[in-house]
Parts: sequence; C-alpha cells; structure tokens
Amino acid sequence: MSKRCPICGKKPMITVDRKKLRGHYNPTGKRRKYPNLQWVRLANGKRIKICAKCIKAMGKENPPKYIKRFLALNS
Repeated sequence: MSKRCPICGKKPMITVDRKKLRGHYNPTGKRRKYPNLQWVRLANGKRIKICAKCIKAMGKENPPKYIKRFLALNS
C-alpha cells in the first residue's frame, strides 16, 4: 500500500527544520511528513486509505468535482 491518497494524490513531502542557536542556524536535517491516511469503506464495499481532507470533503453537501469523479468511477 503506497503512502499516497488515491483521490487527491497527496504524497509524502520533505520538510527542513532550521533552529536558531545563539545567532547561528543549526542545520538539524530533513524530515519526511506523511499525509494523514485513514481507512474508509466505499458504497460498493471496498476499503481504501484516503487522506483526512478528502474524508472531510466527502461529508459535505457539495463535495468538490474531483471527489465526485472518483466516487462515480468506483461505484
């Protein structure tokens, strides 16, 4: 299972933390941040992992077009 949302395509990204220590920036390195993927059961019975932002958008009265398109393809 990949760490990518199949609906919106959100994927892991690398962030750089810069901490200031006595007037000098301390190069503390890079961190990888992952999307908040959760298990969801679709109407056709399939279980997929999608990001929390897409779950929230699905619950709205008028979801965005990309979510409508995904649900139409998988129903």
